[in-house]
Amino acid sequence: MTLTKEEKSKLIEEYRLSDTDTGSSDVQIAILTTRITQLTEHLRINKHDESSRRGLLKLVGRRRRLLAYLRRKDYSRYLKITERLNIRRK
Repeated sequence: MTLTKEEKSKLIEEYRLSDTDTGSSDVQIAILTTRITQLTEHLRINKHDESSRRGLLKLVGRRRRLLAYLRRKDYSRYLKITERLNIRRK
């Protein structure tokens, strides 16, 4: 249910902005999106898992705040990341 070290490093490699980048908004949004997808699949199978549902809502809220920040600071990067990750935008 959690990301393995290899999956996380692969996401960092794919979405980083520079060679030393490990925590930019783009990377964080990509990691959160992957975790949200995994939790959504888990909850489709386990409908009554309320603690995982709460965790999913917290992750969605964190990703929403990061996307709002990125939209304010660099709109072109916001458009690019939402397009790459297939995230709906307002």
